[in-house]
Amino acid sequence: MYNALYKELLDKVNGGSKCAVLTFLSMLDGKNGSIEEKILLTDEDIERKSYPLSDDLYEKLKLSLDMGKLEIINTEGDKGVLIEPFIPKPRLIIYGGGHVAKPVSELAARVGFSVTVIDDRPSFANIGRFPEAESVICESFERSFELIKFRKTDFAVIVTRGHRHDGIVLREALKHDLSYIGMIGSRRRVRAMMEELLNEGFDKDKLNLVNSPIGIDIGAVTPDEIAVSIVAQLISFKNRSVLNKFGKDFVFPEFDVEVAEKISEESPVPRALITILSSKGSTPRKAGAKMVLYQDGRIIGSIGGGCSEAGVISSARSIMPDKGYMIEHVDMTGEVAESEGMVCGGVMDVLIEIF
Repeated sequence: MYNALYKELLDKVNGGSKCAVLTFLSMLDGKNGSIEEKILLTDEDIERKSYPLSDDLYEKLKLSLDMGKLEIINTEGDKGVLIEPFIPKPRLIIYGGGHVAKPVSELAARVGFSVTVIDDRPSFANIGRFPEAESVICESFERSFELIKFRKTDFAVIVTRGHRHDGIVLREALKHDLSYIGMIGSRRRVRAMMEELLNEGFDKDKLNLVNSPIGIDIGAVTPDEIAVSIVAQLISFKNRSVLNKFGKDFVFPEFDVEVAEKISEESPVPRALITILSSKGSTPRKAGAKMVLYQDGRIIGSIGGGCSEAGVISSARSIMPDKGYMIEHVDMTGEVAESEGMVCGGVMDVLIEIF
């Protein structure tokens, strides 16, 4: 029923768009009911108010995308709507596939970046060297720009093998309004490059935004240490804007690509889509994490495993014949946790939807 919606969601998020999925609920008792409709809106749709929704709901949508939080809004009577924000990973484009690029790619992927590596040498630009990267492009730097098409949310790290290649990439990157540009090099080499670009007519204020020498000064020497300094700086830029605005209230909702792919597929077997709506304390997964349970017993994804997940799966099986949805409260604290063998010590609310 919602296969096309989740397929479109994957396409939009993979293309760099923030999205929200709205699930309109008809509630029986606040925790059980039926699903009336699902719609997908991009951040542009929300800005243009392209769907007939109330102004108050549009304000809630904007706040949800800004803060990354799932929320169920009571609209009227027994009606409600679940707002789920989907925020794409920031894309890190690493120019150069050498000794520094490799640990930068590994660390950046681990802390939430979607990594693209570009180099013109086949022995350096290959998926075997960068298995954690989502894209590895073997192409000249000049021709690569058309392939990747810069976005405002992109982070560019320039660690090529030579001054000339650095200049080619930096000149192109400066034409775009990116979230971050960093270039490796000694202070002398960087100063010479900046003077050269200034003489060519590049704006001084724009040049001052280039992080070069790249990374936070931690006295790094080895490629791994340099990578740590670079990724630390990337994290600071990635988190700075939202933390300045929302502080610790901002969360990055979990997004299980494999689960979304399975939901987008046609299936003759009834399925339950299980989503963590909220979590407090120490829980294995956070809000937004999803899993799919098939009626034949197959499971894709996880909301944390253990007794808590087993209990939710049992509840999902119990409502499969009736369709609709259920909200399950999972307690992993105190005596409840001890009696069930749980060690996490948190609580979470979980939505179970039957397809």
